[in-house]
Amino acid sequence: MAKLARLGFLTSILLGSATASVAVERIQVTGEIVDTWCAITGIMYAYGTAHHQCAVWCAAGGIPVSIKSADGTFYMVLKIEDDTTSVANPTMLNVQTHNVTVDGELHKRDGVNYLFVSKVADDKGIVNMTHDDYGVVPFGN
Repeated sequence: MAKLARLGFLTSILLGSATASVAVERIQVTGEIVDTWCAITGIMYAYGTAHHQCAVWCAAGGIPVSIKSADGTFYMVLKIEDDTTSVANPTMLNVQTHNVTVDGELHKRDGVNYLFVSKVADDKGIVNMTHDDYGVVPFGN
């Protein structure tokens, strides 16, 4: 029960009160599960297997996880299926860097897409199996 209360508190902080103007819609998103920090900042310049272990460590450490769709849109995942933990979520750790299709509730606020995933409809696993698309980029360059 305490975990549900924390999730509710986190949700209310991120999305505001029920009276706040937040667009909510049911959507289906297809894309790669990425750790938001490395993907947005460009610090790693890699996806798929090129970044898999780091993505798992980041998610386990509490870095938010997102789905990056084919058009480059990021959807920050706040909840996935029945899991109530947002940090080191076992379901999220198991699908890091996978290409998935999910059904969920999209909340948009201040230009950020927040996603409450109700179902992982399809999991193709890791589809980016090589470094060829991204090359090897030394840290800090």
